[in-house]
Amino acid sequence: MIHILEQQQFLPISLKQAWDFFSSPRNLDEITPKNLGFKILYQPGEVMYEGQIIEYKVKIAPGVWVPWVTEIKCVRENQSFIDEQRFGPYKFWHHLHHFEEVEGGVLMRDLVHYALPLWPFGEIGHSLFVRPKLETIFSFRREILDKRFNP
Repeated sequence: MIHILEQQQFLPISLKQAWDFFSSPRNLDEITPKNLGFKILYQPGEVMYEGQIIEYKVKIAPGVWVPWVTEIKCVRENQSFIDEQRFGPYKFWHHLHHFEEVEGGVLMRDLVHYALPLWPFGEIGHSLFVRPKLETIFSFRREILDKRFNP
């Protein structure tokens, strides 16, 4: 089963500032909760580009680390990009990041389609653990971005 997570956030910054921040994979660390143990293991280049492969590891439970490899797809500068999982904790992961210049700043939208392995157990885990964890991660990100970019 494919699940959907959507979020949008207004940032009172220029489109260029938003793009510069989000097009640097190094900034993922800042907007990811520390308890996730997120670490970039391999990232060629400081600026995102189409076809870029990024390797991370994440902690899914105390002492349990999982490799996660994503590919950056479909980069439309100052507008959108997609990260897709090549292998990792999900059966399927497709994350569209979209940026739109609006009055006073930028409207940032996230659209994540994802599926879990080990059906039907993955679906049980989705309700109990995965969805709440994703919502916590995106809430943390919203909070950090508000602090960073709001006056």
